[in-house]
Amino acid sequence: MLYRTYRYSQWDGSQRIFEFDADQLMDLLSEDILNHGDVMQALRDLMRQGVQDRDGQQIPGLRELMEQLKNQRRQQLQQHNMDSVVDDLKERLEDIIKTEREGIQRRLDDALAQVEANHGEDRAQQESLYELLEKRAQHNRERLDDLPEGIGGQIKELMEYDFIDPEAQQKFQELLDMLKSQMAQNMGQQMMDQVKGMSAEDMAATREMMRQLNQMIRDKMSGQEPDFDGFMQQFGQMFGDNPPQNFDELMEQLQQQLAQMQSMLDSMSPEARREMEDALAQALDPETQREMAQFAALMEQLMPMDDLRRQYPFLGDDSLTMEQAMEMMRGLQELDQLEQSLQDAMRSGNLDDIDPDKLAELLGDEARRTYDELDRLRKLLQEAGYVTGDDKMDLTARGIRRIGQKALKEVFTHLKKDRIGNHQMDARGASGDVLGETKKYEFGDPFQVDLLATVKNAVLRGGPGVPVRLSPEDFEVYRNEHTTRAATVLLLDQSRSMGLFNNWQAAKKVTLALMALMRSQYPRDSLHIIGFSDYAREIKEEDLAKCTWNSWVSGTNLHHALMLSRKLLAKEKGGTRQILVITDGEPTAHLEGDRAFFAYPPSHRTELETLKEVRKCTQEDILINTFMLENNYQLVNFVDRMTRINSGRAFYSSAANLGEYLLVDYVSNRRKRVSA
Repeated sequence: MLYRTYRYSQWDGSQRIFEFDADQLMDLLSEDILNHGDVMQALRDLMRQGVQDRDGQQIPGLRELMEQLKNQRRQQLQQHNMDSVVDDLKERLEDIIKTEREGIQRRLDDALAQVEANHGEDRAQQESLYELLEKRAQHNRERLDDLPEGIGGQIKELMEYDFIDPEAQQKFQELLDMLKSQMAQNMGQQMMDQVKGMSAEDMAATREMMRQLNQMIRDKMSGQEPDFDGFMQQFGQMFGDNPPQNFDELMEQLQQQLAQMQSMLDSMSPEARREMEDALAQALDPETQREMAQFAALMEQLMPMDDLRRQYPFLGDDSLTMEQAMEMMRGLQELDQLEQSLQDAMRSGNLDDIDPDKLAELLGDEARRTYDELDRLRKLLQEAGYVTGDDKMDLTARGIRRIGQKALKEVFTHLKKDRIGNHQMDARGASGDVLGETKKYEFGDPFQVDLLATVKNAVLRGGPGVPVRLSPEDFEVYRNEHTTRAATVLLLDQSRSMGLFNNWQAAKKVTLALMALMRSQYPRDSLHIIGFSDYAREIKEEDLAKCTWNSWVSGTNLHHALMLSRKLLAKEKGGTRQILVITDGEPTAHLEGDRAFFAYPPSHRTELETLKEVRKCTQEDILINTFMLENNYQLVNFVDRMTRINSGRAFYSSAANLGEYLLVDYVSNRRKRVSA
């Protein structure tokens, strides 16, 4: 015997009392499936819009996640100013120059104090050294005074400048390292760290790496196989602990890094971008600059960055350093990629391309929980057996039955309790299901004795005592329900007007409800469904939920539909044979041989041929009941003529109450006796 274990914990507000189940999900999707006939589209709509679970909490959809993502991007763009990166460089250069000037003055003051305090024999030598220092200080001050206004020119001049103050020299070296590392970011994070304080020999190795990388790209573009393994053996250490494993992976990594730099530059004003490019150019020697420029050009040819690089409209006032700006570019690029993944998922209904870890990193843990819940909902349908498990989801037989049961439940909510009945009949038969009521036994009745009632009759007749003596008049037997049977063909109008005037979904829902009613309460009955527009065709039960109206071809070919109905009903022997027609327009097409002839307004010949088919149905004792979703003069006039010929009935209805009329009529017309 198997035992189930339950574990209880204290309520903390996070537990879900009513988990979303597959039945509830299928019921939510049924309306959309009926309308469009596409499970994937219904699931896509649900994932896009979100859904309310059983305890009333709203599960956000992909659209809400997309809005969160856009709000985060909008907040960053409205807060920061990308041109401030250039301002930060200017401030750092001003600080370097100020530190150098103060250092020069401090060095002169210290030297002069030493001269004045020295009364020894070497005072003259010290005064001579002070004069040399003063000349150097004057020369340096003149060079600082003559520095150009642009930050690129200032960096170029300071690279050839002989600093007096060690602190100013250290600050300038840090600025150069930062610019070099941002240039090297195009090659990866590891390269950013390596170029800081790089010697001339190290820079030569970097240039060689760039040259060979550019050659690999040229080889790829010319159709040759790049020597990736040889390249990584020589330069793999430059790409960190997790180096790329193949050429394509290397290119994707480099493309993303290069796009971040390009996005930062594109998001600046023209003046700020010009100054930034000048500053970056001065950080590297001309030969290395040339190799990097070739790399950027080759990458643009091999892997265009149009989808990655973009200009961001920064509107805020908060300043950024260059390191902060590049980090923000990385984050914005990841937001863009996540947004693309969300858009793809909204189109396809497939969440596999969304990285849940990245979703949590960028939007928080709540977004990750939303993803997990949506992914669980998608799998629920497959695990419950409502849809097939392949990429192209399709309804299974169980899924179709579930939709029919929901439709039946919805239809019956509009009916009065006493409108349907339960096949009550005055006639009683020997066959059929046993009823709860009994009768006195008569010769010829099935001997299905109600023992309790029989003994009770004997006691009442003979009084208490043992043994109880039975006589023939004491016996009671159970009554049997008279068995009825109906063969029904439902003609479902699939013409263009059914979809254009919003009648199709209600008609299909009622058809599914009728199917569910028969399967659950009248399993002996037969039901055929025929869809008709320009031509008529039988619709199989498994195809009903996904079929839709004909949006491309005009025509309401009731003539062909009645012909096909007679052929199907000819195979049914005994019981009620009936045709139920759901339509919103008069016939506008008929068959001429094997070809459909269409005319609007309807031609006299179309009406004549259709009415001939009505007469044939009447001669074969087939009842036709028509449910009209419109009450225009032409339709009413034609149906009136058809009803007079067949002695059937016509109902004027609407999409809202179609189910009430159709199902009441179906049940009430099942009262024809079956011959024993």
